[in-house]
Amino acid sequence: MEPTLFRADLDEIPSRLDALADVAAAGGLEWPFNTPPRRLLLTGMGSSWFAATAAAHRLRAVGIDAVAELASTELTWPPSLDLTVVAISASGSSAETLDFADRYAATGRLIALTNASGSPLADRTLEVMSMHAGLERSGVACRSFRHTIAALLALEAQLDCRFDIVEVLRRAAEASAWLLAESERWLPPVLEALDTTDGTWFLAPAERLASALQGALMVREVPRRRGDGCETGDWSHVDVYLTKTLDYRAVVFTGSRHDRAAAEWMASRGSTAVAVGGSFADAGVVVRYPGDEDPVVALLTEIVVAELVAASWLVAET
Repeated sequence: MEPTLFRADLDEIPSRLDALADVAAAGGLEWPFNTPPRRLLLTGMGSSWFAATAAAHRLRAVGIDAVAELASTELTWPPSLDLTVVAISASGSSAETLDFADRYAATGRLIALTNASGSPLADRTLEVMSMHAGLERSGVACRSFRHTIAALLALEAQLDCRFDIVEVLRRAAEASAWLLAESERWLPPVLEALDTTDGTWFLAPAERLASALQGALMVREVPRRRGDGCETGDWSHVDVYLTKTLDYRAVVFTGSRHDRAAAEWMASRGSTAVAVGGSFADAGVVVRYPGDEDPVVALLTEIVVAELVAASWLVAET
C-alpha cells in the first residue's frame, strides 16, 4: 500500500467513470447471459463484498434470486447447475475468493469480476468481466469499489432495463468531478465537524450500506483512524449507545426512512452529524452534489466525501 498516492487515485475517478461509460456504450459491460440466471451468488471480501451487498439488494428488487456472501463463509448455497457464482476481487488474488471459486468451478457457472485480467481468479474461468478501473497506485480499492458497483449495475440494467447504464455512469462522473472540484469549499467544514479522537461513524440506508462500510474502511485504511459503518435503521438498535459515552460524530448518507429517528437520538445526546446527499435534522454540515436525489448516482458518488476526508487526514498526519 502506498497511501501517499491515494489522492492521485481519487483524482482519476471522473475520467475513469467517463471511460467506463464509453466501454458500456460499446457493449463492453454486457454480461454473458442470454436469459436471467435462476440463482445468483455474489461473493468477495472487503470492498468487493460491500459492493456485492448493494447489487444483491437491487437484483432481488427486480425479481432475481441474488445473495451476497463473504467469500470466507463456510455455509452457503451448495454447487448446483442452476446456480451462477460471481467471484469478485479487484486484484484477482484474494485468497478467500480463490478458495470460494474453487468450490464452484467444476459444477455450475463461475464468472470472475476483476480488475486484473491475468490474475489467478481470471485463470479459474473462461468468463471474465473487467472492472476497467485502471491501476490503483495507492493499493487502496477506491476506483475498483465503484467500478465493481458499476459492473453489477450494468448487469441489473441488462436484466431489467429500468435505467440506462451509460447515462448513469456519465452522471456519476459529473457528480464526482463536482465534488472534487468544489472540495476546497465543502471539505473544510466537514473536517472541522468530524475533528475528534473518538472515531468517525457512518450511516447509510440498507440499500446503500456499502457506502457506510466503505467510508469507514477508508478512514481505517488510509489515515489509520477509528471508524465503523452501520445501517441507518439498525443504528437505533446497535450504535446509538455510543452517543452517550463518546464525542460522537457521524457522516450520514441520507435517504433512509429512518433518518428521523437517528437524528432525534443524535440531537438529544449532543452528537455531531454531517449529512451527505440530503437533509438530516440538526446536521452541522450538509454536502449536496448534482444528481444526489438519484439513489443509483448516489451509490456511485457519495463515497467521494469519505475518501476525501480520509485523504485529508492522511496529509495532516504525515
